Amino acid sequence: MDHTIEYISELVKKTGRKREHLLPVLQGVVQRENCLSDETIIEIARQLDLPTADVYGTATFYSFLETQKMGKYVIRVCKTITCAMKGKNQILLTIEDMLKIGIGETSTDKQFSLLQTNCLGWCHKAPAMLINDEVYTELTPEKVREILSEYIKK
Repeated sequence: MDHTIEYISELVKKTGRKREHLLPVLQGVVQRENCLSDETIIEIARQLDLPTADVYGTATFYSFLETQKMGKYVIRVCKTITCAMKGKNQILLTIEDMLKIGIGETSTDKQFSLLQTNCLGWCHKAPAMLINDEVYTELTPEKVREILSEYIKK
């Protein structure tokens, strides 16, 4: 935790201690730590002189600020109506079957986490998913199997 406290201090020095700097601090910690633990949220609140409930509320409001440990590869499947109409449910079933995890779960080997998220901005090429920072569009069950097979090999 000491290295995280130091990192939070660096972020706060870089961004500032005002309320409007909370989101950049949260994003910086997630980028480095992959999630926001309770201890981290408390430390951020302390360093920014904010109520812990405010920090937690902000962290849980945004879909890319995770408050639980995620796998090495976080798969986010778009859940908008456009993606649903274009076969999102088949994509989810394919992922769940292949990785043996459900939505909100992490594989036992800690390699994959599966989440649904609001619009990824690729409605014109639906259905879409994001694996960490890589976008995949116009998905089919076959295409998903190919993509995941490559990640499994890594």
